[in-house]
Amino acid sequence: MSTSGGAGAISAPLAATTATLANGLRIVVAPQPQLHRAHVALWSRVGSRFETRKDNGISHFLEHMIYRGTLRLPSAHAVNLAFERLGGLLFASTQVDHGIFSISLPPESLDEACALFGEVLSQPAFRDIDIERGIVLEEILEDLDDEGNQVDADNISRALIYGDHPLGFTITGGEAHVRSFDEKLLRQHHELHYTADNSVLAFSGAVDEATALRIAERDFGALPRGKRITSPAPGRSQKAPRLQIVDNVSSQTELRVCFRALSETDPLRPALDVLMRVVDDGMSTRLYHRLCDSRGLCYDVSAGYDGYEDDGVIDVAAGVQHKRVALVTREVLAMFEELALEGPTEEELVKVRRRIAWDTRAMADSPEEVAAFHAGGALFERAVAPAAHVAELIRVGADEVREAAWAIARPDRLDVVAVGLLEDGEDERLTDVVEGWKGPR
Repeated sequence: MSTSGGAGAISAPLAATTATLANGLRIVVAPQPQLHRAHVALWSRVGSRFETRKDNGISHFLEHMIYRGTLRLPSAHAVNLAFERLGGLLFASTQVDHGIFSISLPPESLDEACALFGEVLSQPAFRDIDIERGIVLEEILEDLDDEGNQVDADNISRALIYGDHPLGFTITGGEAHVRSFDEKLLRQHHELHYTADNSVLAFSGAVDEATALRIAERDFGALPRGKRITSPAPGRSQKAPRLQIVDNVSSQTELRVCFRALSETDPLRPALDVLMRVVDDGMSTRLYHRLCDSRGLCYDVSAGYDGYEDDGVIDVAAGVQHKRVALVTREVLAMFEELALEGPTEEELVKVRRRIAWDTRAMADSPEEVAAFHAGGALFERAVAPAAHVAELIRVGADEVREAAWAIARPDRLDVVAVGLLEDGEDERLTDVVEGWKGPR
């Protein structure tokens, strides 16, 4: 086992130590001795990004199946009971390019619970597949209309942006996919993705380094080494704005105004982070003030960045009256134009810098956030100490933010999705806004 210090001058609640087991599994330990709960999480490179059209959805289905039992724990109920009697709470999530399994629990239960955790993650029995299949099929229905058509605006927007690349797939897959998954396929996927070289194990909260490393070696030291799973980078062939309108009977139209953005590793990524805080980091920021406070066009509006190791998407999401979709879209585009041409004000930057520092300090109260910060950085090979991360963001100036906005606010990066009832010419007005947009000039 090799170890190295990780956080320089960062105070103890955010400091991290990294280690590598003999099998290649990377371990991150971030003690937060002021807390009263411990947290353990396994992060792996798994998800729809690493699937094909044929097996799309298997990562998500496997996530459901892993907590359904081992040879010693014969059911999902037995697994949950085993952890809950120790005060623990199980969590699992499948994202586009990573999966997370975690437990938060009292520190006195850490030793026994981690032994269970290692068993559950490495030795799934794949019982009750048909029961879990029914649950996942119910989950898929949440994104479909009464006729089985996809009406989830986020799913539709990613398919529009990425086409046949796996970044355009849904995380859950389709009904036919889920009905085809059997024990053999699930075991193959588990053996491929839940390996030492493809994962990071993180400890945070009320845990000390020596205990964490001992537990990691004991419960995960036998994990097969495997290999780091990769996926081809998505290409870019878009030449002009794209629009997709999906009819759906609803009280509002779900609108997504998306820009193909920068990757997690792009040199402008810090400026992009600051840009997104200028756009949407509270009700005084540009997006909410422009659309809600000043004009009353929306009740629910937000902006977010989905970053990948080789690409990214910025999207503005809003629930909008059907007759206002074109107007709201025009206002969103105008906001990004202004930021590309003028950049943020000094007042905006001062507030952003303060909130970045405050939010980072607040991580000390959350073992889940600290584990995610360090594990995500290690998994995607972009690890940085929190102090360095904050310093990098605080150094960002107005010109860099303007440069980041200029890089993304371009017609050949724009994709718009509207899911609702655009009647009385609103579909044509929206088409005119999107197809006629020339970007900042």
